[in-house]
Amino acid sequence: MKLSKILLVSLIAIGLTLPALAQAARPKVQIAVLLDTSSSMDGLIDQAKTQIWKIVNEFIASKKAGSRPLIEVALMEYGKDSLPASEGYIRIIQSLTTDLDKVSEELFALRTNGGHEFCGQVISVATQKLEWSKRPGDLKVIVIAGNEAFNQGNVSYKISCKQAIRQGIMINTIFCGKFDEGVRTFWKDGAVLADGHFMNIDQNRRAPQIAAPQDAEIARLGGEMNKTYIGYGKRGRKAKMRQAAQDSNAKSAAPAVMAERAVYKSSAAYSNSGWDLADAVKDKKVKLDEMEADDLPEPMRKMDGKQREAYVKAQSAKRAEIQKKIQKLNVERKKYVAKKQKEQAKSGTKTLDAAMIDSIRSQAVKKGYKFE
Repeated sequence: MKLSKILLVSLIAIGLTLPALAQAARPKVQIAVLLDTSSSMDGLIDQAKTQIWKIVNEFIASKKAGSRPLIEVALMEYGKDSLPASEGYIRIIQSLTTDLDKVSEELFALRTNGGHEFCGQVISVATQKLEWSKRPGDLKVIVIAGNEAFNQGNVSYKISCKQAIRQGIMINTIFCGKFDEGVRTFWKDGAVLADGHFMNIDQNRRAPQIAAPQDAEIARLGGEMNKTYIGYGKRGRKAKMRQAAQDSNAKSAAPAVMAERAVYKSSAAYSNSGWDLADAVKDKKVKLDEMEADDLPEPMRKMDGKQREAYVKAQSAKRAEIQKKIQKLNVERKKYVAKKQKEQAKSGTKTLDAAMIDSIRSQAVKKGYKFE
C-alpha cells in the first residue's frame, strides 16, 4: 500500500474514532440515590420526586477543564417488606443513566411499607453492581437516606463504606431525624469512613417551593419544546409519552418544580438520541436516508431523504430557539430564587434537596468542577 493511501486510511480511522474519544473523555458526575422505603418514609419519597430537577440543575451549569459533565443518576430502594428477604430487602430500580425522565417516572411510582433497613448491605450492592466510572477524576457519590440505625443487618457498614471509598465512591448519609440521634446510630460514622458528609433532615417537612415570576413562561416553553421531539423506532412513542407524563407529574407538584424540569430539558444534558431523531442525527447515531419507513413517525413516512433532512433540521432549529429563551429566562429566575432563599435561610432543618446539593457541590469543587 502506498504511503498516501496508508495516510488516508489512518486519517479516516482517526476521524471515526474522535467522537467516541470525545464522549469518553467527557467528565462524569455519577449519583446513586439509596432511599429507605419502609413505612415511615413517605415524606422522604415526596421530597425526592419533587426535587430531582432542582438537584441535577445544580450540575448542568458546572464544568471541569472547560467541559460540561455527563450527569448519571441511579435509584435504589431498601427496607420495604415486599422486597425479597433473600436479597436484603433491596432493589436496584434504575442503574446509572442519563435518562432522568425514567428516574422521575420511577420516583413517582415508589410506594412504602414494612421495615427491614440494612444500610451496610445496600451500600455494598450499590458499590458492586452499578457501573461506576473507573476514572479517578470523575465524581462518584452514593447518597443514602433513612431513619433507622445504620448498623443493622449481616453486612457491616464499616466494611461496605471502606469498600466504596477504595473505588473512589464517596458516601453522603442523610439521617431523617434529629442530628444527635443520627450520630448515635452511626450515620455520621458511615459518612466519615467514606470521605462523605453526614446531614440530618426532617423527612416530613415539605420542601419549600419558591414561585418565581418566570415560572409560568418557562413551563409554557417547556411544553412547546416537547412538540419538537420526533420519536422513532420502538422506543419513540413510549419515550414521548414518558416525557409528557413527567411534565404532568412536575406540574402537579408545584409551578417551581415544572420550571426546574423545563430548565433541565433546555440544557445539553437532556439528550434523547435513543428515541428522538433530532438528537440522534446531531449525535450521528442514525442516517435518515437509510431508515425504514416503519421506524419513522407518521408525518415522515412518505418523505424522501432530502425532505426528511429538512424536517428534522427545522424541528432541531425550533428546539434550539426555545431552549435559548428558557435559558435567558432562567438567568433572571435564578437571581430571584437566590434572593428568596437568603430570606428563608434561617428557617432551620434542611430538606433533601438542600442537603444533597450542599454536600455534592462541595465534593465536586474538590474534584476540580467549577460552577457558574
